[in-house]
Amino acid sequence: MRHPDGGTFIVLDGTEGSGKSTQIRLLHDRLAAAPGRAARVLLVRDPGTTRIGEQVRTILLDPAHDEMSMRCEMLLYMSARAQMMAETILPALAAGQTVLCDRFVSSTLAYQLGGDGLTAADIRAVAEIAIRGRWPDLTVLLDMPPAASLARVSRAKDRIEQRPIEYHERVRQNYLAQADADPARYRVVRADRDPQTVHADVWAAVAPLVGAAG
Repeated sequence: MRHPDGGTFIVLDGTEGSGKSTQIRLLHDRLAAAPGRAARVLLVRDPGTTRIGEQVRTILLDPAHDEMSMRCEMLLYMSARAQMMAETILPALAAGQTVLCDRFVSSTLAYQLGGDGLTAADIRAVAEIAIRGRWPDLTVLLDMPPAASLARVSRAKDRIEQRPIEYHERVRQNYLAQADADPARYRVVRADRDPQTVHADVWAAVAPLVGAAG
């Protein structure tokens, strides 16, 4: 069912190194290539996209900030998200665009859940304020074992990526629990395959929602 704002909001999410950036770019390019759709597809990243959001992203991922508490971390992600919603996503959806977002609240429900005693209800309550109640129409989770996905990260690891493998295992399970709890709005795609095979499954999940052929 189409949201009253007329737009379509799709999130790609998953563990570090699972191929989100590659897959969301493939999806964006495929949608934008459809006749008359190039200006109707917007690609954003969370945290980031806006001037303020990119500054918050730098603070969040800087390995020097190892004293940051999990509650502070969660609130900073939500702050960047609130700015992106107000400045970029909500106006695009109101104009009937398809918005593709690299990470969203699903990441916070995976990475910050349990830290400093944070519950899913805590995170969702703050998210409801930050995103003004506009949840994604579909979240596609790219799933693969953390040991394999982290091995794909060739650059210097950021503050989150540097956490121990046990942490990333919990993150993966938190993602899968979200999908199990809300199968109508989540799809899980195996990411430990070649990019075009993964893209085919991502497209199969998204195509009915965007009404695209091909």
